[in-house]
Amino acid sequence: MAMRVVLSIGGSVLAPDLDPDRVAAYASVIETLVDEGCDVGVVAGGGKVAREYIGAGRELGANEVQLDQLGIGATRLNARLLIAALGQAANLSPAEEYDAAGEALRRGDVAVMGGVAPGQSTDAVAAAFAESVDADLLVYATSANGVYDADPNRDDSATQYAELSPEELVEIIVPMSRGAGASAPVDLLAAKLIQRGGIRTVVLDGTEPDRVGDAVLRGEHTGTDVVPEESDRPTYWTQVE
Repeated sequence: MAMRVVLSIGGSVLAPDLDPDRVAAYASVIETLVDEGCDVGVVAGGGKVAREYIGAGRELGANEVQLDQLGIGATRLNARLLIAALGQAANLSPAEEYDAAGEALRRGDVAVMGGVAPGQSTDAVAAAFAESVDADLLVYATSANGVYDADPNRDDSATQYAELSPEELVEIIVPMSRGAGASAPVDLLAAKLIQRGGIRTVVLDGTEPDRVGDAVLRGEHTGTDVVPEESDRPTYWTQVE
Protein backbone atom coordinates (compact mmCIF):
# COMPACT_ATOMS: atom_id res chain seq x y z
CA MET A 1 0.00 0.00 0.00
CA ALA A 2 1.31 3.45 -0.93
CA MET A 3 2.45 5.79 1.78
CA ARG A 4 0.32 8.93 1.80
CA VAL A 5 2.19 12.07 2.81
CA VAL A 6 1.23 15.74 3.05
CA LEU A 7 4.02 18.32 2.76
CA SER A 8 3.57 21.81 4.15
CA ILE A 9 6.19 23.95 2.45
CA GLY A 10 6.63 27.47 3.78
CA GLY A 11 6.61 30.18 1.14
CA SER A 12 10.01 31.46 2.25
CA VAL A 13 11.35 27.92 1.90
CA LEU A 14 9.65 27.09 -1.41
CA ALA A 15 10.32 30.34 -3.27
CA PRO A 16 12.75 32.61 -1.46
CA ASP A 17 13.00 35.77 -3.55
CA LEU A 18 11.04 33.90 -6.23
CA ASP A 19 13.95 31.56 -6.93
CA PRO A 20 12.82 29.19 -9.70
CA ASP A 21 15.72 26.81 -8.99
CA ARG A 22 14.38 26.18 -5.47
CA VAL A 23 10.87 25.52 -6.80
CA ALA A 24 12.33 23.14 -9.39
CA ALA A 25 14.33 21.34 -6.69
CA TYR A 26 11.18 20.81 -4.64
CA ALA A 27 9.35 19.53 -7.71
CA SER A 28 12.19 17.06 -8.29
CA VAL A 29 11.95 15.77 -4.70
CA ILE A 30 8.18 15.38 -5.01
CA GLU A 31 8.57 13.50 -8.29
CA THR A 32 11.03 11.16 -6.58
CA LEU A 33 8.53 10.50 -3.80
CA VAL A 34 5.87 9.67 -6.38
CA ASP A 35 8.29 7.37 -8.23
CA GLU A 36 8.96 5.59 -4.92
CA GLY A 37 5.26 4.89 -4.52
CA CYS A 38 4.04 7.78 -2.36
CA ASP A 39 0.76 9.63 -2.73
CA VAL A 40 1.73 13.27 -2.21
CA GLY A 41 -0.28 16.31 -1.20
CA VAL A 42 1.37 19.72 -0.87
CA VAL A 43 0.29 22.93 0.84
CA ALA A 44 2.30 26.00 -0.21
CA GLY A 45 2.76 28.93 2.15
CA GLY A 46 2.84 32.60 1.23
CA GLY A 47 6.21 33.73 2.57
CA LYS A 48 7.68 37.11 1.70
CA VAL A 49 5.19 37.81 -1.09
CA ALA A 50 2.27 37.33 1.30
CA ARG A 51 3.86 39.55 3.93
CA GLU A 52 4.46 42.34 1.41
CA TYR A 53 0.88 42.27 0.13
CA ILE A 54 -0.52 42.13 3.66
CA GLY A 55 1.68 45.05 4.69
CA ALA A 56 0.53 47.13 1.73
CA GLY A 57 -3.09 46.19 2.37
CA ARG A 58 -2.81 47.18 6.02
CA GLU A 59 -1.48 50.63 5.04
CA LEU A 60 -4.47 50.98 2.72
CA GLY A 61 -6.89 50.27 5.54
CA ALA A 62 -7.88 46.70 4.65
CA ASN A 63 -9.61 44.76 7.42
CA GLU A 64 -8.29 41.47 8.78
CA VAL A 65 -10.41 39.28 6.52
CA GLN A 66 -9.25 41.26 3.48
CA LEU A 67 -5.66 40.91 4.65
CA ASP A 68 -6.13 37.15 5.01
CA GLN A 69 -7.51 37.02 1.47
CA LEU A 70 -4.40 38.81 0.19
CA GLY A 71 -2.27 36.22 1.97
CA ILE A 72 -4.32 33.36 0.53
CA GLY A 73 -3.83 34.82 -2.94
CA ALA A 74 -0.07 34.79 -2.41
CA THR A 75 -0.09 31.16 -1.25
CA ARG A 76 -1.97 30.19 -4.39
CA LEU A 77 0.58 32.03 -6.53
CA ASN A 78 3.32 29.93 -4.92
CA ALA A 79 1.21 26.82 -5.41
CA ARG A 80 0.89 27.66 -9.11
CA LEU A 81 4.66 27.99 -9.39
CA LEU A 82 5.05 24.48 -7.98
CA ILE A 83 2.32 23.15 -10.27
CA ALA A 84 4.16 24.67 -13.23
CA ALA A 85 7.35 22.91 -12.15
CA LEU A 86 5.55 19.59 -11.68
CA GLY A 87 3.92 19.71 -15.10
CA GLN A 88 1.45 16.91 -15.75
CA ALA A 89 2.16 15.25 -12.38
CA ALA A 90 0.00 17.79 -10.51
CA ASN A 91 -3.56 19.08 -10.49
CA LEU A 92 -4.09 21.84 -13.05
CA SER A 93 -4.76 24.59 -10.51
CA PRO A 94 -4.46 24.86 -6.72
CA ALA A 95 -7.27 23.04 -4.94
CA GLU A 96 -9.39 25.55 -3.04
CA GLU A 97 -11.07 23.04 -0.75
CA TYR A 98 -10.20 19.72 0.86
CA ASP A 99 -12.57 17.61 -1.22
CA ALA A 100 -10.99 18.81 -4.46
CA ALA A 101 -7.51 18.08 -3.08
CA GLY A 102 -8.61 14.61 -1.99
CA GLU A 103 -10.07 13.91 -5.42
CA ALA A 104 -6.77 14.90 -7.03
CA LEU A 105 -4.95 12.42 -4.78
CA ARG A 106 -7.37 9.66 -5.70
CA ARG A 107 -6.74 10.39 -9.39
CA GLY A 108 -3.05 9.83 -8.76
CA ASP A 109 -2.08 13.50 -9.10
CA VAL A 110 0.16 15.43 -6.75
CA ALA A 111 -2.51 17.49 -5.00
CA VAL A 112 -1.29 21.06 -4.54
CA MET A 113 -3.10 23.62 -2.38
CA GLY A 114 -2.52 27.07 -0.99
CA GLY A 115 -4.61 28.73 1.69
CA VAL A 116 -8.29 27.98 2.07
CA ALA A 117 -10.13 30.43 4.32
CA PRO A 118 -9.52 33.60 6.35
CA GLY A 119 -8.33 32.92 9.87
CA GLN A 120 -6.66 29.65 8.93
CA SER A 121 -2.92 29.48 8.25
CA THR A 122 -1.41 27.11 5.72
CA ASP A 123 0.05 25.26 8.75
CA ALA A 124 -3.52 24.46 9.78
CA VAL A 125 -4.60 23.73 6.20
CA ALA A 126 -1.88 21.11 5.92
CA ALA A 127 -2.94 19.44 9.17
CA ALA A 128 -6.61 19.45 8.15
CA PHE A 129 -5.71 18.10 4.69
CA ALA A 130 -3.60 15.35 6.25
CA GLU A 131 -6.45 14.42 8.58
CA SER A 132 -9.03 14.47 5.78
CA VAL A 133 -7.08 12.00 3.61
CA ASP A 134 -5.84 9.86 6.52
CA ALA A 135 -2.20 10.64 5.70
CA ASP A 136 0.54 8.43 7.10
CA LEU A 137 2.87 11.39 7.56
CA LEU A 138 2.72 15.19 7.69
CA VAL A 139 5.95 17.10 7.07
CA TYR A 140 6.44 20.79 7.82
CA ALA A 141 9.34 22.17 5.79
CA THR A 142 10.14 25.42 7.59
CA SER A 143 13.04 27.81 8.07
CA ALA A 144 13.62 26.37 11.58
CA ASN A 145 15.11 22.93 12.15
CA GLY A 146 12.30 21.57 14.28
CA VAL A 147 10.58 22.63 17.49
CA TYR A 148 12.54 24.46 20.21
CA ASP A 149 11.71 25.58 23.73
CA ALA A 150 12.33 29.19 22.64
CA ASP A 151 12.87 31.08 19.39
CA PRO A 152 16.35 29.94 18.25
CA ASN A 153 16.72 33.12 16.19
CA ARG A 154 16.47 35.21 19.35
CA ASP A 155 17.75 32.93 22.09
CA ASP A 156 21.14 31.23 21.73
CA SER A 157 20.25 28.85 24.56
CA ALA A 158 17.13 27.54 22.83
CA THR A 159 17.02 23.74 22.94
CA GLN A 160 15.57 21.56 20.21
CA TYR A 161 13.13 18.76 20.97
CA ALA A 162 14.02 15.55 19.10
CA GLU A 163 10.63 13.94 19.77
CA LEU A 164 7.32 15.11 21.19
CA SER A 165 3.81 13.81 21.63
CA PRO A 166 1.05 15.89 20.01
CA GLU A 167 -0.06 16.92 23.51
CA GLU A 168 3.44 18.16 24.33
CA LEU A 169 3.56 20.05 21.02
CA VAL A 170 0.38 21.94 21.96
CA GLU A 171 1.73 22.69 25.46
CA ILE A 172 4.93 24.15 23.99
CA ILE A 173 3.21 26.26 21.34
CA VAL A 174 0.49 27.77 23.55
CA PRO A 175 2.85 30.22 25.32
CA MET A 176 4.73 30.93 22.08
CA SER A 177 1.49 31.95 20.39
CA ARG A 178 0.76 34.64 22.99
CA GLY A 179 3.78 36.91 22.67
CA ALA A 180 3.82 39.68 20.08
CA GLY A 181 6.14 38.64 17.28
CA ALA A 182 6.66 35.20 18.78
CA SER A 183 7.43 32.59 16.18
CA ALA A 184 6.46 28.96 16.58
CA PRO A 185 7.41 26.55 13.78
CA VAL A 186 3.75 25.52 13.44
CA ASP A 187 0.81 27.50 14.75
CA LEU A 188 -1.53 26.54 17.58
CA LEU A 189 -4.49 25.51 15.42
CA ALA A 190 -2.24 23.20 13.40
CA ALA A 191 -0.88 21.66 16.62
CA LYS A 192 -4.39 21.08 17.93
CA LEU A 193 -5.43 19.45 14.64
CA ILE A 194 -2.35 17.19 14.80
CA GLN A 195 -3.39 16.26 18.33
CA ARG A 196 -7.02 15.63 17.36
CA GLY A 197 -6.12 13.54 14.34
CA GLY A 198 -3.22 11.67 15.92
CA ILE A 199 -1.10 12.58 12.89
CA ARG A 200 2.53 11.41 12.73
CA THR A 201 4.42 14.63 11.97
CA VAL A 202 7.93 15.85 11.24
CA VAL A 203 9.05 19.48 11.56
CA LEU A 204 12.34 20.18 9.83
CA ASP A 205 14.51 22.73 8.06
CA GLY A 206 13.36 22.70 4.46
CA THR A 207 15.92 25.07 2.98
CA GLU A 208 17.52 22.03 1.35
CA PRO A 209 14.67 20.20 -0.43
CA ASP A 210 16.47 16.84 -0.38
CA ARG A 211 16.04 16.79 3.40
CA VAL A 212 12.31 16.39 2.89
CA GLY A 213 12.88 13.37 0.67
CA ASP A 214 15.14 11.75 3.26
CA ALA A 215 12.57 12.34 6.00
CA VAL A 216 9.69 10.90 4.00
CA LEU A 217 11.44 7.90 2.48
CA ARG A 218 13.65 6.83 5.38
CA GLY A 219 12.60 8.78 8.45
CA GLU A 220 16.05 10.40 8.45
CA HIS A 221 16.19 14.04 9.54
CA THR A 222 17.62 16.33 12.20
CA GLY A 223 14.31 18.04 13.04
CA THR A 224 11.55 17.12 15.47
CA ASP A 225 9.34 14.02 15.35
CA VAL A 226 5.80 14.39 16.65
CA VAL A 227 4.70 10.86 17.51
CA PRO A 228 1.14 10.09 18.62
CA GLU A 229 0.62 7.50 21.33
CA GLU A 230 0.63 3.93 19.98
CA SER A 231 2.04 5.21 16.67
CA ASP A 232 4.37 2.92 14.78
CA ARG A 233 6.96 4.11 12.34
CA PRO A 234 5.26 4.56 8.96
CA THR A 235 5.24 1.13 7.35
CA TYR A 236 7.04 2.47 4.31
CA TRP A 237 10.22 2.99 6.36
CA THR A 238 10.33 -0.65 7.41
CA GLN A 239 9.89 -1.70 3.78
CA VAL A 240 12.91 0.27 2.57
CA GLU A 241 15.28 -0.71 5.38
